Amino acid sequence: MARDVDVLVVGAGVVGRSLAFALAAAEPSVRVVLAGDTCTAGPGGVGGGGASGAAGAMLGVLGEVTDLGMRTRYGRLRIELAAAAARRWPAWRDQVRARAGTSAPEQDGYGVGTFMILNAVSSRLDDASFTAVARAAAEHNLACHDTTAADIPGYRPLDNDRALRAWYLPDEQFLDARAWLATLDAALTALPQVTRTPAGTLTGAPGSGYLLTTGAGVFRAPRAIVAAGSWTTPILQSLDPDLPVVPVLTAAGTSVTVTGPEAWPAVVRTPNRAYACGLHAVPQADGTLYLGASAHPALTPTSRPTAGALRFLLDAALCQLDHRLAGASLIATHHGNRPLSLDGQPVIGPTPRQGLWVASGTHRDGLHASPLIATHLAAALLAPVNPPPRLPDRLAAFTPCRALIADLTAKEAAAEAAAHHAALAAEARMRPPLTGSWPQALTDAYAARMENAYAAMPEGYVPPPDLAPLAYEETGPALAEIAADHMARHDRAGV
Repeated sequence: MARDVDVLVVGAGVVGRSLAFALAAAEPSVRVVLAGDTCTAGPGGVGGGGASGAAGAMLGVLGEVTDLGMRTRYGRLRIELAAAAARRWPAWRDQVRARAGTSAPEQDGYGVGTFMILNAVSSRLDDASFTAVARAAAEHNLACHDTTAADIPGYRPLDNDRALRAWYLPDEQFLDARAWLATLDAALTALPQVTRTPAGTLTGAPGSGYLLTTGAGVFRAPRAIVAAGSWTTPILQSLDPDLPVVPVLTAAGTSVTVTGPEAWPAVVRTPNRAYACGLHAVPQADGTLYLGASAHPALTPTSRPTAGALRFLLDAALCQLDHRLAGASLIATHHGNRPLSLDGQPVIGPTPRQGLWVASGTHRDGLHASPLIATHLAAALLAPVNPPPRLPDRLAAFTPCRALIADLTAKEAAAEAAAHHAALAAEARMRPPLTGSWPQALTDAYAARMENAYAAMPEGYVPPPDLAPLAYEETGPALAEIAADHMARHDRAGV
């Protein structure tokens, strides 16, 4: 027999846990089931596959700014969301830690301060994003100070990779993601109306509502929120194959935790871009150092890091951040799948099915945005009206069953993707032969490959630069099919 509850939260990453907490903390009478794997690390310290347990947990606004983000409508909207989330973090952290009490880790690694470096293995794309950070700081009234490499604690790059310029961003926050997940778990344990279960199968209940069948039993509720990260789409397709929710793919990422010659008091990072998400070092609660992160898009989640990802990450960190880390002990390897939607934008809000909500597609922003997403969705779900009120405009723009968002034309997106590939080549120290027209020929080859890949996509779909490899690699036809299927579902639904 099914047990009746009020809300099913499917997915136990940081967004799912935060949603369950926000619902139960706001209304003690609401019975919440939180379903999903809570494992953050497996044998050898390798993450269980979810993004949350492998996250660097930089809670910053300016650190994620790019030139493209400042030039596009939805990019600027994402910056506004990041700024709103950052303002919520101090009170949110206090609320969660207060509920967790003495069961929470004594230290969660929370701190403030980020140094952003523009170094000698950067590109013109990185130059533009570095400059965009200062523009965003001025627009959002955030501090951004010019500083020197000598003022960055712990920073010891190789001379060939040294910083050319540096910002100090004193308002940027950070914490230890693994310690924060443990804090959330302790807070949820203190809420008696929250039931934790393993992952299960979500189906429609006879008549109305939803059934969640798990190893711990069957639960029935009138409302369900799918917040399952890179596993969101198969859950929704199994529930309702005609539901026109924007598909969520994955961006696999690898990071490591190491000992260091000294404790770092602040984050050090490079500008953000595709396929790398900015090289970064984040101090951890136990005095170790988190180094991240690789990024590679995939159609479905991956379970283990690749040798190439680890090699590139360690080479970049040792050369660009601190060559003394060559003697550091490797404490843990983290591997996670960031939920990256088909158009690169979040997938948040109600669906046409009564009582069914989605909170996914946050890519690199899930942990940082979790207080904002959780509190707004909890307020909407608990509001005494039906249908629930519209989400705030910044979130309403990312409704799950929207038409695909395209901030760029196919030609503009292809050029942007080619620039990201050139930047990655520069960081990898790729040196073309200096004879004839080799340097320009390679640049032209990048552009031609991207233009061909984008031309092969169905009309109306422009992959974001982060998904460009899926378009030109052997996955290109499958990506085109996913896009065409979604657009057809969207047209049939008429939403």
